Amino acid sequence: MKQITLFEHDRLTLTHQYMNQEKLDALLRFNEFHDNKYFEGIAKGIKIKQFVGIIQVEDLTIEILPKVDKNKEENLWREVLLQMLKTTGRLKVETIGAANVNRQNLNLLEIYFEIYLKELQFLIHSGLVKQYRKNTSNSTVLKGKLEFAGNLRHNLVHKERFYTTHQVYDTNHQLHQVLNEALYVVDQFTKGTRLSDACKRIKMNFPTVSRIQINEKVLNKVSLNRKTIAYTKALELARLILLNYSPDIKSGKEKMLALLFDMNILWEEYVLTMLKKTCRGSEIIVKGQASKKFWGTYRTIRPDIVLQKGAETIIIDTKWKKPKNSQPSIEDLRQMYTYARFWNTSKVMLLYPGEGTSSPFKSYHNNQIDGVEHQCKISFASVLDNQNKLDKMLGVKLLYNLLK
Repeated sequence: MKQITLFEHDRLTLTHQYMNQEKLDALLRFNEFHDNKYFEGIAKGIKIKQFVGIIQVEDLTIEILPKVDKNKEENLWREVLLQMLKTTGRLKVETIGAANVNRQNLNLLEIYFEIYLKELQFLIHSGLVKQYRKNTSNSTVLKGKLEFAGNLRHNLVHKERFYTTHQVYDTNHQLHQVLNEALYVVDQFTKGTRLSDACKRIKMNFPTVSRIQINEKVLNKVSLNRKTIAYTKALELARLILLNYSPDIKSGKEKMLALLFDMNILWEEYVLTMLKKTCRGSEIIVKGQASKKFWGTYRTIRPDIVLQKGAETIIIDTKWKKPKNSQPSIEDLRQMYTYARFWNTSKVMLLYPGEGTSSPFKSYHNNQIDGVEHQCKISFASVLDNQNKLDKMLGVKLLYNLLK
């Protein structure tokens, strides 16, 4: 398996030894299918945006890692990404064991594939759920509803048969059909890897079900009940795999599966999670994405994080970028002022990743509204600690920075 490791905002062109025009065209088609949100087209190549994760095109794996400073140590940022995904609940790595997670050549897709296979194995060993479904077919016994038109068409000669629609109680239902389609995708992308044998064993033990065409509408129709609640994790992973298996690429020459995460969202979720852990059991309430009406009926504004301590409210807005000369843009400052006005708070903070000089709270000019002086603070939070590990004390440091 060929592998290319990049960092966010890097460029990938045809000059790379593993790239060719077919693979570049597949990447561009995939990006176009997703409204060009992942890459920016450049001369004979692409420029990565703020997305990290992994893309697999046939025998080529493209790994995209986060980076907020000049340190381009791959293993370091690979570990940072895995830990951020684990902390925010996007990756439950405890189900596959620490030994595999700590492998330096770990493939992010392999992690999700292995978790999915483990979930299917658990369901098979626990006993797969049967459900009622309607089946229309020929039978020698009259049962259910006789389909007159179909009976005339199929049984004009064979009078001993009946073309009927009747209920069947078995494992060939929509839930298993969705899981089976995801299993087929995993099988395609694990050929020749350490997961190949495990995938084949599970395919042999999985019941034979009908193949179906998958799209988001079909996936949204799948619901769980009291009997199928154990399928929750497997269904979540199946959705993740199937929705990232581009249908545009699937029908073409190049098969592609991409698992990409927006670092703006991941950074926001990580900061929110760490603050919630720090404030657990205290008088401080931490909320994420609390919204208020802004204009008209449907226009709302939603700061990333809202902290409430008694009557005091503090707004935090996270930005996964490095501001020029450690100074925020005028757009960011205007955004924070809007939050301050609508939440009627004196303290708002812009939080950037990496090393930088944090400012004290500074007042906006001529902003005394209802006796509240709106102030904004620019702060930086290092993603790494002194040992070059993901900083587990981030929440404590942020809280101290806010309340000191």
